[in-house]
Amino acid sequence: MPETARFDTSNSRHEMSRRRILRPGIALVVVLLAAGVVLGAYELVANAPGLPAKTPMPVAQKSVPNLVRDGSRITIPEGSPLRDKLTIGTVGQQQTERKLELPAIVEADPARTVKVLPPVAGRLIDLKVQLGERVEQGQELAVIDSSDLAQAYADEDKARSTVKMTKQALDRAVALEKYSAGSVKDRQQAENDHAQAQAELERAQSRLRAIGVSADLKQAGRVLSLTAPVSGSVIDLQAARGAHLNDPTATIMTIADLNEIWVTANVPEKDAALVAQGQAVEVVFAAYPGEVFKGRVLFVSDILDPDTRRIKVRIAFQNPEMRLKPNMFATVKFTTPKQTAPIVPTTALVLRNETDQVFVEIAPWTFEARPVEIEFEKGDRAVIAHGLRSGEHVVVKSAVLLND
Repeated sequence: MPETARFDTSNSRHEMSRRRILRPGIALVVVLLAAGVVLGAYELVANAPGLPAKTPMPVAQKSVPNLVRDGSRITIPEGSPLRDKLTIGTVGQQQTERKLELPAIVEADPARTVKVLPPVAGRLIDLKVQLGERVEQGQELAVIDSSDLAQAYADEDKARSTVKMTKQALDRAVALEKYSAGSVKDRQQAENDHAQAQAELERAQSRLRAIGVSADLKQAGRVLSLTAPVSGSVIDLQAARGAHLNDPTATIMTIADLNEIWVTANVPEKDAALVAQGQAVEVVFAAYPGEVFKGRVLFVSDILDPDTRRIKVRIAFQNPEMRLKPNMFATVKFTTPKQTAPIVPTTALVLRNETDQVFVEIAPWTFEARPVEIEFEKGDRAVIAHGLRSGEHVVVKSAVLLND
């Protein structure tokens, strides 16, 4: 048989295996070289003239805190943006006076006012005056038909008659005792009876005086003429002709002397310190808007009304021409004495826990919160009662940025 040619394939197989291993590595190298070429090309394009340069990555820097708190102190460090936002000003000083305007009403002076009551029960058969009419003392106001009046007259007559009889009995007892015809006991009894009769007569006469009539000038029958106890104006009328008067405490009418009147204002509790007795005031009445009445505070009540939380203040005015009438409306202007006090812009005030406070500069860019008491605000300024002194430095703008 012919000889078959044999080849040693061991080296060939080894070479083929080596080629299979190197082929992926060569491919990876080719890919990396290609990427480098592309990146290099991109770098050349990016840095080409006429194109914007690449923005470098920012370098991290150390941040500055806005503020530093150390207990009650607040420090604004250098470089803090708060320094540009805060405005620091000086506490000023100003001479101020506060004006308080309150509504008021005209009232009659209670010390010059009399309520007319029916002295006896009866029927009002005639009314002689009208509401608002002026009357003089002793002028007839009304006529009352009263059985009580007739009874009072009868009691006085009986008491007078009893006094007369007991006086005669006493005279007889004294005469009999003088001639030893009567006993001491009878004379003493007669004296006692006469004393009781005199006491009863005095009681009956007092009753007539209380009614308003005199026993010496007896009026006919049961008719009582009611007269004015004082001169003045009828400011209230509560009865009409034909009315039955059964309650002796019910007012028929009220008479007031209006030659001097009161203007009464109700001052809020928070403004009570602004008003004092003897203080000068100006009053303008709605009926006379172009006229200013000047007066002084006559009375400041010691009692605060628990419902309205207000204090009554009264100013007295002479009223000879009767221009001022009860129930007129008025406006009272109270002016406080001038005083010097620290003053700051209202923008410097910061409210914290229902307390007003300001930030005071105690060192350069170092502040401290301080509570203050505001006396009053006038426009965009606040007058400080307690907590600040003139000349101190405070934050007057953007102070809320320092608040917690």
